[in-house]
Amino acid sequence: MNLVRLWAVARKEFIHIIRDPRSLGMAIGLPMMLLVLFGYALTLDVDRIPLVVWDQSSSAGSRDFTSRFTGSRYFSLVGHVDGYGWMERAIDRREALAGLVIPADFDRRLSSGAAAPVQFIVDGSDSNTATFAIGYAESVTEGYSRQLALEASRRFGLPPAAAPLEVRARVWFNSDMESKDFIIPGLIAVIMMVIAALLTSLTVAREWERGTMEQLISTPVRGHELILGKLVPYFAIGMLDVLIAVLMGRFLFHVPLRGSVVLLFAVAAVFLVGALSLGMLVGIIARNQLLAMQMGMILTLLPAFLLSGFAYAIPNMPRPIQLVTYLVPARYFVLLIRGIYLKGVGLRVLAWDALMLCIFAAAMLALANGKFKKRLQ
Repeated sequence: MNLVRLWAVARKEFIHIIRDPRSLGMAIGLPMMLLVLFGYALTLDVDRIPLVVWDQSSSAGSRDFTSRFTGSRYFSLVGHVDGYGWMERAIDRREALAGLVIPADFDRRLSSGAAAPVQFIVDGSDSNTATFAIGYAESVTEGYSRQLALEASRRFGLPPAAAPLEVRARVWFNSDMESKDFIIPGLIAVIMMVIAALLTSLTVAREWERGTMEQLISTPVRGHELILGKLVPYFAIGMLDVLIAVLMGRFLFHVPLRGSVVLLFAVAAVFLVGALSLGMLVGIIARNQLLAMQMGMILTLLPAFLLSGFAYAIPNMPRPIQLVTYLVPARYFVLLIRGIYLKGVGLRVLAWDALMLCIFAAAMLALANGKFKKRLQ
């Protein structure tokens, strides 16, 4: 390998990027835009569920029970209704997601020590949100029931009944249960996979379309020198993107980084080599910018978003799909970056994922080098 020829190719690519603001904007501006867009728009938190209440009792007890819903961060009272028809219209129009129905004898039943049933109606068209809403409602109702039982025991001078089982939950790694702490690290992996592959695939395809690849082929530059020379500038830009993403995650989204910064950038570098080489391979095969973009999106965006564990838990997928995820390199990078970000673990725990990422990078680099031939056909 001749380092002079390699640097000449890399310098040419650097000059081309600097002189083409569109390429530079896509390389740096697009990841920032996607991180802001997805970081704020994509959330797994389900709270402030719009709620309407039909309080047929209109008593102190019913108002106290209703305040348990409206006083929590999980429900937001949007209005009171006077019948099922009004409640149904509010849910149909998406003005409310759930409805609480309190019977007329609610306060009388509670005063006599009898059970007082209430009805909770949920729009099940969004099954995920509906499941959370039902769970929140059951939790609020259970807490209110425990308080009533405790007050009754005190009123009659009886010792409070001990609960047969007491659960003391302790949340590790994300104690505030903020979905952004889980989403942002995975989002960095998905964005870098897509952007890195698109950048190199388009630059190679553009060389073929403009006819400049024939000029490069006629020079003494060898195939592997051309491949590595084109990777160097985009690798530098990719690492700059990783730095920007990490800084945005820390200061814009306030996501804590508990692990080693050096390890984070080391695994990001390995991942970038693989993603850039994959894009290079796509560009060599396609030789057309439109086709290269389409192939790049199919090979990077869909697998990285759907099959990496970024948005959907892999254990919840069907078994055949779970096996397919082992072929998705973003799966390993998502596990690595989340382990470093949230758990602060190192290679002692993440060695397998790091090894698979190294195999991916080496395989893509070898395939791109092997596929490129210094001939026109």
